[in-house]
Amino acid sequence: MAKIYHITTTEAWLKAQAEGVYSSPALNAEGFIHCCEASQVEYIKDKYYQGISDLLQLTIDTDKLSSQFIFEWSPSLEQTFPHVYGPINLDSVVATESK
Repeated sequence: MAKIYHITTTEAWLKAQAEGVYSSPALNAEGFIHCCEASQVEYIKDKYYQGISDLLQLTIDTDKLSSQFIFEWSPSLEQTFPHVYGPINLDSVVATESK
C-alpha cells in the first residue's frame, strides 16, 4: 500500500464526510488536489498553513484511490509532489491525524 498525504481542516473533512467525497478549492482552480509524501508533510504545513488551527493530515491509500494521481515537479518548491486529479473517495482515506 503506497501512501500519500493531504493537509486540510477538520471543517473540510466533516463536510467531505457529509457529502461522501473529499474535494478542495484547488481542484476547481487548478484541476488537482495537492498532496505530499510523508517527508514533506511538516514542510508543507509550515509553508502554507501557519496560524491555521484545527488541521488534519489525511493518509490516503493510493491503491484505493478512485481518481488518478501523478507525481509532478513543482518548479516553485523544487520538489516532486503527488497531485490527485479528481475528488478523493473517502474509503481511500485510511487515517486522519491532528496536526
